[in-house]
Amino acid sequence: MRVSLWVLGFLGLASAALAVTDDDPNYWLSDIHGEKAQAWVKQQNVKSEAELKSGPEYAADRAAILKSLDTKDRIALGNLDHGKLYNFWQDAGHVRGLWRRAALAEYRKADPKWEVLLDVDKLDADQHKDWVFQGAQCTPSDKRCLVRLSPGGGDASEAREFDPKTHQLLADGFELAAAKSSAAYVDEDTILFATDFGPGTMTKSSYPRIMKLWHRGQKIADAKKVFEVGEDDISVRDVVLHGPGGETNARSTVLVERGVSFFQNEYYFMAADGTTTKLPLPLGVILNGATKGNLILTLREDWMGHVKGSLIAFPLHEFLKTHKMPAVAPLAAPDAHGTIDSVQPGRDAVYASVFHDVTGSVHVFKPVSGKWSDTTLDLPKGGSTTVVTADDWGTGALFTYESFLVPPTLFEDAGDGKPKAIKSQAPLFDASGMVSEQFWVTSNDGTKVPYFLIHKKTAAHDVPTILYSYGGFELSLTPWYWDDGHRPLDAGQVWLNKGGAIAVANIRGGGEFGPAWHQAALKANRQKAFDDFASVGKDLETRGFTTPAHLGIVGASNGGVLTTVTMTQHPELLNAVVSQRPLVDMLRYTRFGAGASWVEEYGDPDKPADRAYIEKYSAYQNVKPEVKYPGILFITETSDDRVTPIWARMMAAKMEAQGHDVLFNESAEGGHGPGSTNAAQADMWALSYVYLGRKLGLTAH
Repeated sequence: MRVSLWVLGFLGLASAALAVTDDDPNYWLSDIHGEKAQAWVKQQNVKSEAELKSGPEYAADRAAILKSLDTKDRIALGNLDHGKLYNFWQDAGHVRGLWRRAALAEYRKADPKWEVLLDVDKLDADQHKDWVFQGAQCTPSDKRCLVRLSPGGGDASEAREFDPKTHQLLADGFELAAAKSSAAYVDEDTILFATDFGPGTMTKSSYPRIMKLWHRGQKIADAKKVFEVGEDDISVRDVVLHGPGGETNARSTVLVERGVSFFQNEYYFMAADGTTTKLPLPLGVILNGATKGNLILTLREDWMGHVKGSLIAFPLHEFLKTHKMPAVAPLAAPDAHGTIDSVQPGRDAVYASVFHDVTGSVHVFKPVSGKWSDTTLDLPKGGSTTVVTADDWGTGALFTYESFLVPPTLFEDAGDGKPKAIKSQAPLFDASGMVSEQFWVTSNDGTKVPYFLIHKKTAAHDVPTILYSYGGFELSLTPWYWDDGHRPLDAGQVWLNKGGAIAVANIRGGGEFGPAWHQAALKANRQKAFDDFASVGKDLETRGFTTPAHLGIVGASNGGVLTTVTMTQHPELLNAVVSQRPLVDMLRYTRFGAGASWVEEYGDPDKPADRAYIEKYSAYQNVKPEVKYPGILFITETSDDRVTPIWARMMAAKMEAQGHDVLFNESAEGGHGPGSTNAAQADMWALSYVYLGRKLGLTAH
């Protein structure tokens, strides 16, 4: 599922009216690269690293995590295009990574021979820059590609044109300077793009306002403006859907997306001459792609007789011919315990991962005589299924199955509905003595909330336990095999096998049960997500599985709101907190980074009615010197231009001044992620596990 997550960039100070005053003693830390602020960061890093790296467990945990990330056994996932699999790969010998490809027949082999397109480590060495690869897109003829490279790993990136035959960046091709841009090929010699064109061309959320059409040979200043959104919109971006039967030409369907708010978008069809036609779609629709002249959409609201959460097909060809509302075809409509997760339209079919009670299956939908057939593929049950990729130009499609204790297996469907396992990751740890259980707990308002608990079968009580969740932005936490750097990483080796446990809570605010589960915790209802999380913590202790002395929590980004609020509202439940790249000060969050784009999620603190409920939970305003809080470790990155390191810095400084048990660590690069390299990910998670292990009393059993 392609969800439009409008995040990025620096936003200057907003109006001070009704906002928190700037006489805060920690406000100077918002000068991200300032000499004084950087000196403070260095001092904090020395302190935290001296404490956490002093014992043997840090080196051991870091080595184990890095070994798992660098292992050759990881499945090389990627995108199918014209029968080739494009993959980006990092390991010990390729720290910055290789962008490469292989024909599908070659890719199926146990040890495929890859064509290396771009060696980012070599590019770094040649240009003396710390490039971070952020993706690429090629023309249907494969003559040119647009490559995105970020300096330091932030969301702002350069766009460079690349020749896949010579494996060279082109000196005379399309090129965009580092900015929060979007760009895509309309045809071989034309790109549709939006970027920072100077003063007045960015929204208040720091995204591009203006879309232009740029033909090869033109100066960028001569590119034709085709669309513009307002300053209060989130952004404008291109949506170019390649594949046979396109509406702009034989190879693509070109749309312009106007981001009205974080979860609301308008879509416009763009003709070859740049003129646009608004499509009659609901604002809350999620566009997944196109096939057979249809746009494949997921609904966030009820529409035309289809319930929210449904997967539908909108016949674009028919609408463009008649300019009348066509009949919309249903593909799937999950019940209250289900959700549509990853969706990939291919040339001949639509593949979707459909979850029920947080376990998945893969369905194939094909147009047959005016209707859509629905086939459930024969895949393992009881874990997560992900539609990895489907070829817009062929029959191929790839899926994975994994769970907390079962490593990923990659399946291929050649178009016959009979998936075959073609690759499997070797286990990273011995799971034979472990168990993954699902429990349900009743939250404060009577809502049943599920959570997973993974632990050794012999674990019974007083178990050092990490409780993790996210609870926002419609993101689902489905079972994973511990190799996702945005969630607790490599836990099988460095936590579970030592006798620790991990609980994963599927709280409201996420997408585990469709849009309604997310919408239940928006704005004034945000407290429900916090209540759900605390209810899981209480349930773990009521069961006798763990105690407050042995319970810790971890979360990143929006999880920073969750962890710091839980710490201030329920200090009695916990003994340790790790808050990574956190959003914390909810009365100032709109003033930096991409904060202004998140008002639909949290509310606007500059509006009195919204401020009234935000200030009740915002941890920065509610932390008090006289309260005994669990110890907390903040981890962030200087180059994070999405959430920014400001909030972790200010909260750490405030808590330190109040005399609380707090550590802080900030790395220079990595952007809003777990790190630009495998080594950086290992650094961050080793710090996290060592901190939690010491606080919660983890010992090898």
